[in-house]
This record gives sequence, structure tokens and C-alpha cells, in this order.
Amino acid sequence: MPLTQGEVIGVFDADAQVSQDLLRRVLPLFINSQMGAVQVRKQIANASTNFWTQGQAAEMRLDLYLQQQRIALGGLGELRGNGQFVRRQALESCGGWNEATITDDLDLTFRLHLNHWDIGVLPVPAVEEEGVTKAIALWHQRNRWAEGGYQRYLDYWPLILRNRLGYRKTFDLIVFWLAQYVLPTAAVPDLVMATTRNQFPLLMPMTSVTMLLSLVGMWKGLDQARREQEQTISTWAMLLQTLQGTLYACHWFFVVSFVTARISLRPKRLKWVKTLRQDDYPPKFNVTDIRM
Repeated sequence: MPLTQGEVIGVFDADAQVSQDLLRRVLPLFINSQMGAVQVRKQIANASTNFWTQGQAAEMRLDLYLQQQRIALGGLGELRGNGQFVRRQALESCGGWNEATITDDLDLTFRLHLNHWDIGVLPVPAVEEEGVTKAIALWHQRNRWAEGGYQRYLDYWPLILRNRLGYRKTFDLIVFWLAQYVLPTAAVPDLVMATTRNQFPLLMPMTSVTMLLSLVGMWKGLDQARREQEQTISTWAMLLQTLQGTLYACHWFFVVSFVTARISLRPKRLKWVKTLRQDDYPPKFNVTDIRM
């Protein structure tokens, strides 16, 4: 921060790929004096690699659709780290980035809103990043996201309960917390108990509604991508992508359940595990590939 001079600070991951007109698209959004930050839509550059990267690509579209709907209803826009732009004045009013968290983007989201700044989202152009290609890397990444997401609720719940965000944002935040953290945490043990007793899970109605909303949102997001890119994709192909993305999203239930159990037994920690990318894995070659 001391080395920067601009009124808006851009944040990117090392693997970010951006279009040449990105600044021309994002800076006009800051004409609104209440706009504290803008999150550019994220897109998986290696989406066609395997099931995991295809799921992440669909997940990004779902996230964009949900963000747009939440903002339109007066709820929270959220930062996603890579491709985020923050107004310097807003960042300084929040005390800068919080180094006592493992997900500074999620933490800054709360502090910006608590200080009465808005966060916008830019659908086009996207910032591309490399999706993780292995299940173990995805597990570590999502564990970090889930734990960081929990941290912000634990750190700022007194301010949230005082309605410092306003009624619309507070309601949005509570609904989001119930759907993303409370329900998945309860659904897994509920499913285990129902299986052992040969009964239907008690939370099946709520879980089914949540999954249906996720499926609809993913369809809407993928359809939006199809129209933006003027692609000719059949309805069956769209349905397959939607179902595959929804199946992929089920991993969050197990991640949140595991993280909930862990943070219930352990004190707050700041352990950050690097997310392995394609270039981080050792190259595979045969002895016959070596030439003298």
C-alpha cells in the first residue's frame, strides 16, 4: 500500500489473465461515490480439463448470478480476491487489509459494508484464472474458504446483530449464512443418521429447496454466458452442464461439515495452505524422453 498512489487499488492473483479494456470497463463504476469496491467476474481458463475444472466454471457462473440478484434486492455484493478493485478511501476507512484472517477478501467485504460502502460486480470482461485440477487441491482450497467465511461471522456478529448493515443487508446476510453454512453443517449428520435408521432425512425438504435454487441459478448463469458469447448450445447440453455443476457443488456440504467440527474443537488459526496449480506438480516423463 505505501508504494501505491492511485485512488483505486486493483488486486490480482499471479495466474490472472485480463483483457486490455478492463480498466475502461471497471473504473466508470466508481463514479458512484458510495461504491467502495468492484468485483470482476471470475472465469476458469482451463475449464475443459476435467470434471473439477468444469464444475468450477459452472460454479463461477452461479456465483455471478447470485451476486447480481443479491445486489439488485439491496443485499451484499462480495469480493472474491482475484480481480477485485477497492477505492483507496474506502480501504483506509476500514483500516486496510486484515492480516488476522486467512480470507482477506471475505473479511474486507464485511468491513466495507459495515462502514456503509457498496460493492458492485462487473460481468464483462472476466478475469481468467487457473482452476485446480485435483480433488485434494480443491479440498484444501475450499477448507480455507469455509474457515475464512466462518471467521468473519464470528468476528463481526455483534455489529451484524445491531443492524449496522441496515435491514436489507442484514436479512440477506442471515439467509446466506443459513443456506451456505448452517444447512450444510446439519445436512450431513442428518443424512448419516437417516441412513443408519433407514429413514428419510429430516432436513430433506430444506435441502431439496436449496439444491433446486442452486440448480436454477446455475442454469440462469450458464444461459447468461451462452447469450454473452453468442454460443449455439443445445438445451440438452445446457441441462447436462447444469446437472454436472450441481453435482460438483455438493462437495461444499462435506467441506462445511468438516470445517465446522474442526473450528468447534480448535482455537482460531491462521494456517494458509497454498492451492496447487498445474505448474506446481512435478513433470511426468519416461526415461526414454531424456536425450543426451
